[in-house]
Amino acid sequence: MRKTPILAALALAASAGNPALASSHREAPFITTQPKVDGTDFYMFRSYEPGRDGFVTLIANYLPLQDAYGGPNYFSLDRKALYEIHIDNDGDAREDISFQFSFKNTLKDTALNVGGKQVSIPLIQSGGIGSVNPDTLNLRETYSVDVVRSGRRSHDRARITNASDGAREFDKPVDNIGDKTFGGAGNYDAYASRHVYDIKVPGCGGIGRLFVGQRKDPFAVNLGKVFDLINLNPLGASDADPNTIDDKNVTSLVLEVPIACLTNGRENVIGGWTTASLRQGQLLSGSPPAGHQTTNFVGGPWVQVSRLGMPLVNEVVIGLKDKDRFNSAKPKDDGQFLTYVTNPTLPALIELLFPIAKAPTNFPRTDLIAAFLTGVAGVNQPANVVPSEMLRLNTSLPVTPRAMQNNLGVLGGDVGGFPNGRRPGDDVVDIELRVAMGVLCHATGANDALKVGCKAADAPVGTAPITDQVRQHADQFGDAFPYLRAPLPGSP
Repeated sequence: MRKTPILAALALAASAGNPALASSHREAPFITTQPKVDGTDFYMFRSYEPGRDGFVTLIANYLPLQDAYGGPNYFSLDRKALYEIHIDNDGDAREDISFQFSFKNTLKDTALNVGGKQVSIPLIQSGGIGSVNPDTLNLRETYSVDVVRSGRRSHDRARITNASDGAREFDKPVDNIGDKTFGGAGNYDAYASRHVYDIKVPGCGGIGRLFVGQRKDPFAVNLGKVFDLINLNPLGASDADPNTIDDKNVTSLVLEVPIACLTNGRENVIGGWTTASLRQGQLLSGSPPAGHQTTNFVGGPWVQVSRLGMPLVNEVVIGLKDKDRFNSAKPKDDGQFLTYVTNPTLPALIELLFPIAKAPTNFPRTDLIAAFLTGVAGVNQPANVVPSEMLRLNTSLPVTPRAMQNNLGVLGGDVGGFPNGRRPGDDVVDIELRVAMGVLCHATGANDALKVGCKAADAPVGTAPITDQVRQHADQFGDAFPYLRAPLPGSP
């Protein structure tokens, strides 16, 4: 693992020791009414599966807090929605490449002969499931992925295809209903793996990979205690409490793409975020069309209702009155939210609840502008960056194998981790709490090597090992695509 002088300074600032938030679960008033399009987490990292370091893995999670036993309909995605992953590869806060996921549900209407009459069954399966789209699957969920260039609504689009047979539509595995449905404990992983596809991305060389399906929620947080006025010890052990959402699943859109496809020869730092949109006009119908379980809808332009780049931003940075507005905004328009970054309320709330934890005093908080809006100089800042909120990844920095990953990412001296992109094992809650309380003001040194515009005296507790007391680490995840763990079964 390579350590530059800047990274060494960051590690030193964090070494004084080892409160917020589900990354973006139910984070805004409107999105609580539309869980199918609620983005929960976004990850972007150089693939650390052995032999795949020439690729970037993108993961967008949706539909939060899934109880594994949530039948009989379980957790299909919304056929009326457009799910997108966007890449900015020139720092101008506008998407240059978008990957658009569209879903379709097909009801086979399996029926049983009951007393001489064919009667539709009430379940999404009529027997065991072990293969892709078996006869026993009553509700088939499929999807397609378009790659769009020159703006998300441009006509410069083409369909991603299956590298083995040229198919333009892919099957999504049914959720983990329970062990009996999949033939025994532990069989779901083998079933789901049949839905990992080698793909061809138009305009790109090389073979990428694709998976969409239910996964165990990868986020870790002391959720209840944090929202209960940080009812924990923020200077306690980093692993003192259990993960509140350890018993939940999510639905993951996982895409692996060659680095050159995303950078397009422009520069090494790319920005990424995910959005979900609904049509402006929708119409409820008492008689859905045959073969569908969802409502009819009418057209109109797409309206963005969910947005996620850097973790926890809408959750604990944006004010309650503007959370819906943020979810509908594009990065190029983020100037309207600047005060939430330059004059943040989270450090002030922490100081209010824990008077010994003095909030940083450098206003405007130029260190947070670097962390959230531009990337950090020498780490993941594009050459001609327009300040805007998104996850940024320097694709020229080396990959860290899973066994060597530090869960504090760059703060722990690990160049391959957050905020240089985000991996599943990065403990972003602890990292962002420490950044909010001023760790960068200490890391930058007397000569401001990080160009964050503050000094150690501005952040009295900037080296404190603040934690939510739930530890996130790489050992919780696999070292191969799609990285996230199999979902919890509804019936063990």
